[in-house]
Amino acid sequence: MQHVRLPHRRGGALLALLLALLSVTSVVSVAAAAPPGQGPGTPDRPVVGTDHGQVRGRAHGTYATYEGIPFAAPPTGPLRWRAPQPARAWQGVRDAGAPAAHCLQTPVLGTGPATGSEDCLYLNVTTPTGRAPGRGRPVMVWVHGGGFIGGNGSDYNAGRLAARGDAVVVTVNYRLGVLGFFGHPGLGDAPAFGLADQQAALRWVQANAARFGGDPHNVTLFGESAGAISTCAQLTSPTAAGLFHRAVLQSGSCATAFPRGAIAPGSPGSSFFVPQRTLQDAGAAAAGRLGCPQGAGALECLRGLSAEKLVTPELGQAFNKPVYGNALLPAAPERALASGRFHRVPVVQGTNLDEMRLFVGLTLQQFPLRDERDYRARLAESFGPAAGAVEAEYPLAKYPTPAVAWSALLTDTAFACTALRTDRALAGRVPVYAYEFADPDAPVLDGLPVVPGFSYGASHAFELPYLFSPFPTQRALSSAQRALSDRMTGYWTHFARTGDPNGSGAPHWPAFRDRKLAQSLAPGAHGIRQIGFGAEHHCGFWDRQQG
Repeated sequence: MQHVRLPHRRGGALLALLLALLSVTSVVSVAAAAPPGQGPGTPDRPVVGTDHGQVRGRAHGTYATYEGIPFAAPPTGPLRWRAPQPARAWQGVRDAGAPAAHCLQTPVLGTGPATGSEDCLYLNVTTPTGRAPGRGRPVMVWVHGGGFIGGNGSDYNAGRLAARGDAVVVTVNYRLGVLGFFGHPGLGDAPAFGLADQQAALRWVQANAARFGGDPHNVTLFGESAGAISTCAQLTSPTAAGLFHRAVLQSGSCATAFPRGAIAPGSPGSSFFVPQRTLQDAGAAAAGRLGCPQGAGALECLRGLSAEKLVTPELGQAFNKPVYGNALLPAAPERALASGRFHRVPVVQGTNLDEMRLFVGLTLQQFPLRDERDYRARLAESFGPAAGAVEAEYPLAKYPTPAVAWSALLTDTAFACTALRTDRALAGRVPVYAYEFADPDAPVLDGLPVVPGFSYGASHAFELPYLFSPFPTQRALSSAQRALSDRMTGYWTHFARTGDPNGSGAPHWPAFRDRKLAQSLAPGAHGIRQIGFGAEHHCGFWDRQQG
């Protein structure tokens, strides 16, 4: 069967910004001393031995990168829609000086061909340079966002995080869309292949972390948006036991869900996990539309189709949710959390103050919110008989514009209060640290349109430039924002080291104990402080609506 490799894409397209698929250009800087434990190499091209062979990376001053390392075999041909298989070993030294292709994906907005490759199961390692660690450094494994239909591990430059936090950072690719989240009766109770890829990457980390100066017994899994939802899924996955020891969830929880009409008028309501039978039925119907027979020959036919025929916007939107009811996810993760069926590891979990302003801002030109009538029409579509109660809780008089009011209530119901519910489920059994990124003047991400009279505020994905640098924004961080970035980097890496974010003289961050409080992260002398998170986001109201 022909394997299709489509052009590799790196860039900050508007579609990527919608789902936090943001490209970060690597910094080239002066050569530095090679990291500990490496094999033969040069100061600017250090070499490290992995369990499959040696790799040659690049030094960038205070950190070194090793990119495009295979952690599983190419999931192509007969391996399409199968569990990730071991990568082949290689002889000699493999070049790891540039990223590998990202996983096949199509534009979320607009038109255009798919980009990337089916051969995409690669990861990237960033290590501090200079002094050797007294013991193995903490390892932080990043799972990118992108709604399970886009994104790329190499879009995130982890140099500053690794150097300032003295941590080893690993960013991973995983199969997306129809190639990563497809189901079919012929596949039986197969798990989501994208989640299985993440576990394969974690197994690679267990085998290789020490070779890069990391501690395989101190691994933090962290991610944003779909990456955070993936992390929550892994918290409840029996097959992830022992693969990580702490977790950080940024703007995505096991309970994140959108009411109908939230993204735009006419959009369906959605959550992020689907039952096995539902996915199998959808796969059987899709196979018929693709011209494949029902029954025994269906999978052979589907595996024989070209990547271009499979990786389409329609199939991407149809197959972009992890499935439960299998060995990897026996139950819906939210229910597993509620019943205590999750790994006993410390957790940091948080959201952004204005999450939904990103999505609303992108759609205002096509679907304006001009006045009370527009606002009430949105409320009626999304909440039906409860629309009046929602309007009473979020009256337009309390907000500068209808668009801001709409964004606020969607932020609360979709992100903030769902995160609070999972905080409560977790906190009875493990340490939990809740936060809210709340910089109202956070730099706007490159590619977002200017909307007169509308501020993006602390929107979805706007915390990423405070952790990954450089990052494509419309302006640089101010000095106060750089200080906040330092604090956040310190919190994240200290948590990765000890399971507690506190240290290094930063403002104290108390553990969450069902007090409905969170650590507000904003610039300025009093920007980092405890807030009444549940009250701020009307979570009592939304709990009553749910119940």
